[in-house]
Amino acid sequence: MSEIQSVILQWYQENKRDLPWRRTKNPYFIWLSEIILQQTRVAQGMSYYEKFIEKYPKIESLAAASEQDVLTTWQGLGYYSRARNLHATAKFITQEYDGVFPKSYSDILKLKGVGEYTAAAIASFAFDLPHAVVDGNVFRVLSRLFNIESPIDSTEGKKQFALLASEFLDNNQPALFNQAIMEFGALQCVPGSPNCEACPLVLHCEAFKLKTVTQLPIKKGKTKIRNRYFLYFFKFNPQNNTLLLRQKTENDIWKNMYEFPKIEFSSLENLKAFCDQNRTQIQLISPLQKHILSHQHLHAQFISYSSSNLEVFNGSIQIPIVEIDTYPLPRLIDRFLEENLASFLQEP
Repeated sequence: MSEIQSVILQWYQENKRDLPWRRTKNPYFIWLSEIILQQTRVAQGMSYYEKFIEKYPKIESLAAASEQDVLTTWQGLGYYSRARNLHATAKFITQEYDGVFPKSYSDILKLKGVGEYTAAAIASFAFDLPHAVVDGNVFRVLSRLFNIESPIDSTEGKKQFALLASEFLDNNQPALFNQAIMEFGALQCVPGSPNCEACPLVLHCEAFKLKTVTQLPIKKGKTKIRNRYFLYFFKFNPQNNTLLLRQKTENDIWKNMYEFPKIEFSSLENLKAFCDQNRTQIQLISPLQKHILSHQHLHAQFISYSSSNLEVFNGSIQIPIVEIDTYPLPRLIDRFLEENLASFLQEP
């Protein structure tokens, strides 16, 4: 293993990306980067990381912000529960730890929104503690190096990979090695068809010898996709350039964010039937939109509706267009406004 460790570390020194969270030992910044990079590509997460540390340079400033402000800053990243947990944890650390980030793996793991991987990453990168990080990249590298066929999403598989990663960790420089093996998986041992001929570990790779590289890692099964059908009511007042928004308070996607009043239907046929029954009061604004989330496919139709006598408008608030940027909006709503709002605005 020591030879493989040396190869990975040497490769990392020659190929690593210059990322801002690698230039700091500040646990707040490292934690922030890890939360942002969950389900987010590095290229997209970079600008959000820089925006957050500029707007909230200390954990106390993040704690002092309103949830609406935090969600607005997060807007576009998706998985908004991450932002709510981020805010709640900042307040907890400020109140319970006087703003000092906890230093032990066990205390970090207790923080809201922090799982085993994130706790290990913070403990390692910020405090150089010997905790192996096991993300998707590490699963892939280890499964191929040792030709492991245990599903990475099974209880047995997770235990097997966690044990192997701990044994594989360079305890003399855990932060550096964790970064190195993660980067190796991100840039060299990539999903699909990696360039194995150019890999410095090709002679050590069991999957390459057995021609199973493209089959690994193995997952037990895919999560079933749920289709949902939304009819959004776009109520715009051209006299004063205001529109109706409603805050989502229910436990569902986009909690505490704002969207147009809507009705959800069990099928696309039922949505179309409603539109047909009310066609004298409805004007279709755009074609049916499809918005893909990790385990949900949203099918959204945007309409204008001549009457205001529908229960769907209850609880809505009137928002001046000039203030729209202060309200956190799901990307589906934000994109609709980007593409269509100008056509509704009154000329000065």
